[in-house]
Amino acid sequence: MSGDPEQEYFADGMVEEIITALSRIRWLFVIARNSSFTYKGQAIDVKQVGREWGVRYVLEGSVRKGGIRVRITAQLIDAESGSHLWADRFDGPVEDVFELQDRVANSVAGVIEPTLQAAEVRRSVERPTNDLTAYDLYLRAFQYSRSWQRDDIIRALGLLEQAIARDPQYGSAPALAAYCHVMLWINGWTVDLETSQREGIELARRAIRAVSSDPCALGMAAYVFGNLGEDIDAAIALVDRALEMNPSYAGGWYYSGWLRLWAGQSENAISHFASSSRLSPYEMPPRVLLGIGIGQFFARRFDEARATLLRSLQEFPAWAPNYRFLAACCAQMGRLEEARQVIGRLRSITSVIVPIAAHWRDPQQRELYLSGLRVAAGDAT
Repeated sequence: MSGDPEQEYFADGMVEEIITALSRIRWLFVIARNSSFTYKGQAIDVKQVGREWGVRYVLEGSVRKGGIRVRITAQLIDAESGSHLWADRFDGPVEDVFELQDRVANSVAGVIEPTLQAAEVRRSVERPTNDLTAYDLYLRAFQYSRSWQRDDIIRALGLLEQAIARDPQYGSAPALAAYCHVMLWINGWTVDLETSQREGIELARRAIRAVSSDPCALGMAAYVFGNLGEDIDAAIALVDRALEMNPSYAGGWYYSGWLRLWAGQSENAISHFASSSRLSPYEMPPRVLLGIGIGQFFARRFDEARATLLRSLQEFPAWAPNYRFLAACCAQMGRLEEARQVIGRLRSITSVIVPIAAHWRDPQQRELYLSGLRVAAGDAT
């Protein structure tokens, strides 16, 4: 509400912090950030939201930043009756922004469960950094990282390097930087794959050293370790720990789905992707569809896999693994002409057609994937 479009990322970051604080309260089921954001700036029917998401309460409000002041307004609504349970306004200087976020979360939790002690909420929220500039750099990088485009990923890494330099103990920054290296590595968007792999692993380790009780950082680090070839059982244990801390962590269920896929547990992976989608119904579908499609492919349900991967590709057209698995699936089905067309589209976004694929730990599943991909690619590979 500042009137400055450049401040939107700041407001989005504030909302994310409030959602995170609420989701760490174990007995609350909290819909994830980007799904909630589909209603941003719109007049909503709270009862309809409650029915669509299966939630009982809706928290709505606004964030305004002007000069050195921040104002958060919030109201809690019963989604079944539409009645207002609570409303308040929180004002303070920018340097107190973290305290304002905690006050909002404390107040909402207190209304939902009157017996909750405020200390319990405070214990559940570990502030990632007290450096506002590092926090601002991280928020900007986060926005770029969500675009799934090569140039934006590189921009995000530059901002995260600055954030890490300002606050070496800010665990969220190296965790996101490690994730960005994975995206470059997966798509072949770097001339030095080994360097991206090595830096991704080191940044993930750095994130864990900096914060051992932040489920978001732990889940992201687990995904990085599993993708870049580290011990898969250790990575699964790490993401399970993150989910134990925060069962409403949609990203954690998403990362867990991938880790289970890489471990060869296709049906288990599909179940975890479904849990992620339930918690974040509007943010996750394209990526979740890819994971489910791969799970169906490894389960040799090729017709289902092809349909799911095609749906994912429509929403996720710049992601190389989607093309690779669709091509492999079509080849395994005997649809060679379609498979070769998919390979042609893949070549327009990356030169890496047949990847190393060592992160697929089950040798039979890995060979199913690579043999189909080699057939689709033909002698030109």
